[in-house]
Amino acid sequence: MSIKLEHLSHQYSQNSASSRYAIEDINLTIEKGEFIGLIGHTGSGKSTLIQHLNGLLKATGGSYTFDGEDVYAENYNMKKLRSKVGMSFQYPEHQLFEVTVLKDVCFGPMNMGLTEDEAIIESKKALEAVGLSEEYYEKSPFELSGGQKRRVAIAGVLAMNPEYFILDEPTAGLDPVGRDRILNLIYELHRERNMTIILVSHSMEDVARFAKRLLVMNQGHLMFDAPPVEVFRHKKELEEMGLSAPETSYVMEELHKRGFSVDLDAITMEQARDSILQAVKGGKAL
Repeated sequence: MSIKLEHLSHQYSQNSASSRYAIEDINLTIEKGEFIGLIGHTGSGKSTLIQHLNGLLKATGGSYTFDGEDVYAENYNMKKLRSKVGMSFQYPEHQLFEVTVLKDVCFGPMNMGLTEDEAIIESKKALEAVGLSEEYYEKSPFELSGGQKRRVAIAGVLAMNPEYFILDEPTAGLDPVGRDRILNLIYELHRERNMTIILVSHSMEDVARFAKRLLVMNQGHLMFDAPPVEVFRHKKELEEMGLSAPETSYVMEELHKRGFSVDLDAITMEQARDSILQAVKGGKAL
């Protein structure tokens, strides 16, 4: 099962003087079980891209197939696509509206056609998966902390049992502890369920830590599609796009300039720590 985009484009205000491409000529295949990071400066096209993956936008050019089926075919069941490709928007807690946590999480699966009893079963499983126990079920979601609201919103998508989960800036506005909890939760869902994760983030550290594949959007084009370590070797090009490499990468580069034999491909804190310790213990200077 895979998502496949071929020459996908989206042009706003077609056939007018103000027409412009939000995304243009995107060729991309996403396989089941991947953990992908998606980065790009504001206005790069990454939000437009993910809205196509979920079927919220229809391309003005190119094709999109999901599990071998043409998503744009006349009789294609778009509701089926959205049950398989779940999406959590930035600040998803702003979309909470029901009087209780359990009812809010039930909304998605019931909208997909499950009975109330079936939706409750799936919703309880989802709430358990995000670490919210039975004591929260009858609480108003608006009484919860920011991190707990984010968990409820994520549970609302999980209750539909998606195979692909797109998360748009899932840690926005959270404190460092809340950020780590949400990111670790997402990683566990990926690991335990073999769920494909597409993590949209402005944090180079987060995508370096979790993603195995990194997509970089710029001015509507897919500029890089490679493992993070390969992408972050292109610091100059990233900086020209208004992006950067992780801070760790710059530290290692500076240490290397000062004569330390450290790994310039270390992009996470753990990798940098191990490389620095090895260099110090071994007395490795250039």
